Amino acid sequence: MAKTQLGARVDADIAELAKKRAADLGLSIGDYLARLVQDDASGLRARAVDAAARFLAEHQSVFDEAEDARHGSPGARAA
Repeated sequence: MAKTQLGARVDADIAELAKKRAADLGLSIGDYLARLVQDDASGLRARAVDAAARFLAEHQSVFDEAEDARHGSPGARAA
């Protein structure tokens, strides 16, 4: 498949973060961005976020108990 060059302007901190994440994954910046777009277009990212939200909702009491035990009394809660 032929590749097309794209140009985009982003804040310097976003560019640096993208470069670091690509390097962490052993990908070029182009391959990293392609993966992000494919995941987004396929709905993979949305499904992952939905699954995380369901997990937190189903197990909120466990997080609340852990937070209460950590602070010694009921109060503001994480998650």
